[in-house]
Amino acid sequence: MNFEFATASQIQFGIGISAKVPELACQFGTRVLLVIDSTKRCMFLINNLKQKGLEVEYLRVDNEPDINMVIMATRIAREFKSQLIIGIGGGSTLDTGKVAAVLTTNPGNLIDYLEVTGAGKSLEHPSLPYIAIPTTAGTGSEVTRNAVISIPEKRIKVSLRSPYMLPRFAIVDPELTYTLPLSVTASTGMDALTQLIEPFVCNSPTPLTDALCRDGIIRAARSLGKVYANGLDTAAREEMALASLFGGIALANARLGAVHGMANLVGGMTHAPHGAICARLLPLVMEKNIQALRLSQPDSPSLARYTEIAWLLTGNVKAEAEDGITWVRDLCKELDIRPLAEYGLELIDFPTLVEHSQKANSMKGNPVHLTDTELLSILVEAA
Repeated sequence: MNFEFATASQIQFGIGISAKVPELACQFGTRVLLVIDSTKRCMFLINNLKQKGLEVEYLRVDNEPDINMVIMATRIAREFKSQLIIGIGGGSTLDTGKVAAVLTTNPGNLIDYLEVTGAGKSLEHPSLPYIAIPTTAGTGSEVTRNAVISIPEKRIKVSLRSPYMLPRFAIVDPELTYTLPLSVTASTGMDALTQLIEPFVCNSPTPLTDALCRDGIIRAARSLGKVYANGLDTAAREEMALASLFGGIALANARLGAVHGMANLVGGMTHAPHGAICARLLPLVMEKNIQALRLSQPDSPSLARYTEIAWLLTGNVKAEAEDGITWVRDLCKELDIRPLAEYGLELIDFPTLVEHSQKANSMKGNPVHLTDTELLSILVEAA
C-alpha cells in the first residue's frame, strides 16, 4: 500500500471563522491582492484588511476563469508587488487567485505551464502566500493543487497543477454560504457529492480519502435536500461546507472518474455551470460503471464500494448498488437539475467529446474502462 497525502498548510473551519483573515494576512506583508466574485459581498473583508493597515488591490472574477482573466490577474499581482493573494468566492474565483499566486513567482507565461494546449512545464518555485476562502459548498478548490482554465476560442478547459498551488490557509466559513441562490446551492452541492463518490470508487483510493469520503457522503446525503429546501438551515449549510471540504481533499489525494472526465470538456463547449454538468452525469456514469463492472469485473472492489455508497446514501444496509443510482436520480429531480441541451450542448459535439474524454486525466481514474459507445449513450441521455 503506497500513497501520499497533501492539503493546504492549515485548514480553519467554523461559523464566523472568516473574521480571522485580516489577522492571518498581516504575517505575510502589507500588500494584498484580493480576488473576489462580488464587491458587495466582499466589502467587509476589504474594509477589515484596510483597518489592519494593509494596502489592498482587488480584482473581480465574474465567470469561470479563462486564459485572459488569469493572465490579467497575474499582471496585476506583479505590478502591485503583492506579498499575499486572497481569493474569496466560488471555485472560479479561488482558482484564479491560486494561479495568479503561483505564476507571480515563476518565470514565463501561463501557456508555458498548461497541460494539453501548452508546453506542460513544471512550476519550479513556491507561490506567493495564498489564502482561499470559499463562499460556496461544492468545488473544494481551497484544498486542491490544481486549477481549471478555459480557452474560449478552442472551446476547451485545461488544467494547471502543482503541489506549489496548495493554499497556505483554507478558511471555510459556512456562514458565507447562507445567501447562496437555490440554483447555486444545488449545482455546487452536487459537485461536492460527485467529488466524494468518484474518489471512493476510483482505481487508486487511499485509506485516508476513504474515511473522508464515507463521512462526507453521509453528510451530503442528509443535508443537500434540506439546504435546498431552506437556505437558512444553518446546520445543513455547515454539513455541506464540511462535505465540500472533504471532497476537495479526497480528489486532490485520490482520483476522479468519468463524470469529471467528461464534465470539464462539456463545460468548455457550453455555458453550463460545472456542478450542473456533474449532477446530470453522475447517475448515468454510476449506472454504466456498475453495469460494466458486473459484466467484466464482478469481484472488483469498486463494485462493492458502489453497494456501500448505496448504504451511505439511503441509510439502508440492505440496499444494492442500483439503489444508489435511484437515490441520486431522485435527488437530481428534487434539485431541478436540467438537461445539458438547455445549456447549449448539441449532438454535433458528441464525437469530439467522446474522443477527448477518453484522453482526459480524470478518466484515467475511472474504476472500469468505458467504451466510446457507453460514453456516447451517457451523453445522449444527459442531453
